[in-house]
Amino acid sequence: MYYISKKIEVSGSHRLELSYESKCSNVHGHNWIVTVFCRAETLNADGMVCDFTRIKEDIMGRLDHRHLNDVLPFNPTAENIARWITEQIPECYKTIVQESEGNVAAYVRDDCGDCVL
Repeated sequence: MYYISKKIEVSGSHRLELSYESKCSNVHGHNWIVTVFCRAETLNADGMVCDFTRIKEDIMGRLDHRHLNDVLPFNPTAENIARWITEQIPECYKTIVQESEGNVAAYVRDDCGDCVL
């Protein structure tokens, strides 16, 4: 099995729709640090799991410098963003979204009990 990871920084704004009062219900911004983990049993015709540039373009092209409530069809929590990113890239099995220094969310596909990296 081949494994790669790609780390990118996504700048944007969002507001959370919550069942309780929170300052996060107001529009605010983050510089999210996103790490995407991909795997493949065999390399593609170019000798890659998938192209690092494609990962960057797929994620940054849709999220960077955007208001995430306008471009995502769900409440844009770090957890939901991590799941969404994982679903966008076929080779991706895990995504980590760091919202701030102490706030990190991860999503791992259910079929990845043996995944590493």
